[in-house]
Amino acid sequence: MTQASNGDTVRIHYSGQLNDGTPFDSSRDREPMEFILGGGQVIPGFEKAVEGMAVGESKSFSIPSEEAYGQHREELVQDVPSSALPEELTPVVGMQLQGSNGEGQTMNLVVTEVKEDAITVDGNHPLAGQDLNFEVELVEIA
Repeated sequence: MTQASNGDTVRIHYSGQLNDGTPFDSSRDREPMEFILGGGQVIPGFEKAVEGMAVGESKSFSIPSEEAYGQHREELVQDVPSSALPEELTPVVGMQLQGSNGEGQTMNLVVTEVKEDAITVDGNHPLAGQDLNFEVELVEIA
């Protein structure tokens, strides 16, 4: 039986939950996810878990935050004065924005608080600081 190895294109179905049981993503209601093992297209802990699986095999595993989206970094949470926002923007909690860091790189931000004269934005990945639990089924090795 062929096992998935580095360089293989694989198709998998997966479901992901946080430690408290909250689901955060699943491919069960859509096409299987396809990626190249070792291609850096998914988080490292996910690649490690799928490597060695055979078609039709199912597996449950956990990925610590360090091998997923890293720890939540407080330096990526900051206040932005309302005067720095476009006039037509009416910020609300949960709104996604884009900004640039000091090196000109684009960052995805989420508004976490709206104050009278500023907003608080968080540049962390929404799953930063979370251990992730997955159930996967290897559907195909191409």
